[in-house]
Amino acid sequence: MSATIIDGKAAAAALRERIRLQTEGFVARAGRKPGLAVVLVGEDPASSVYVRSKGKATIAAGMASFEHKLPIDVSQDELIALVDSLNADEAVDGILVQLPLPKHIDEQAVTTRIDPDKDVDGFHPVNAGRLATGLNGFVPCTPYGCIMLLKEQLGDLTGLDAVVIGRSNIVGKPMAQLLLKESCTVTVAHSRTRDLASVVHRADIVVAAVGVPHMVKGEWIKPGATVIDVGINRTEDGLVGDVDFAGAASVAGAITPVPGGVGPMTIAVLLRNTLISAHRRAGVAYDKDAL
Repeated sequence: MSATIIDGKAAAAALRERIRLQTEGFVARAGRKPGLAVVLVGEDPASSVYVRSKGKATIAAGMASFEHKLPIDVSQDELIALVDSLNADEAVDGILVQLPLPKHIDEQAVTTRIDPDKDVDGFHPVNAGRLATGLNGFVPCTPYGCIMLLKEQLGDLTGLDAVVIGRSNIVGKPMAQLLLKESCTVTVAHSRTRDLASVVHRADIVVAAVGVPHMVKGEWIKPGATVIDVGINRTEDGLVGDVDFAGAASVAGAITPVPGGVGPMTIAVLLRNTLISAHRRAGVAYDKDAL
């Protein structure tokens, strides 16, 4: 048996094209472009590359990109003052402060200062609460991208047994909430789960988000299961996921590769969230099925 490879690049490209078309309609009705502001503190190479790619994708979608690059020794008060100014800026629909921040800055103090209605990263406690209680808010981009890939691959997820390995606020917890919303039976596992292999082996859907290279072994996977590998680990052999891809692909029904699986969906969903924010703030309806 050989698993279907879930092509995240193709799915992300299709979503970005739908976003571009919806953006054209928004500009025609609202008379302005949706705006995404990205704040980068310092010169971390990985963060700098990521911010550049976000900027290019934002412009390609027909949106306005506002980049704010601050020195690594910027004070917390100065950074919060910038966030306050972006909250008040009518041209800005989404605000993203690139993490991690330098150690002298309290990340929570900064991220919670972002207006929840412009929090397109979905990290604000208000948006976490909205997700948990079924209200409209912004969902973290990576988990939402995973759900989109799963629904595209499997269709209706109702009743499926899903295991999420990882309990972070950025991926694990919101992923579990999204799967519950799709009427899955959800188990959240982690590094201290007893007999993790047997927990994973019963799952129809496995989402691995622990940040440990090849932690999830092929023999753990239930034959025919769908495996979503969120991990991106830099090793001597290059980028690898949290799942032993070769082993899992021999038994799974479908699996995401690393790279080229979940990763491309993250920026596409960021653009989606920004576009939705723009529509909400302008009081303009949008095609929910397209997004």
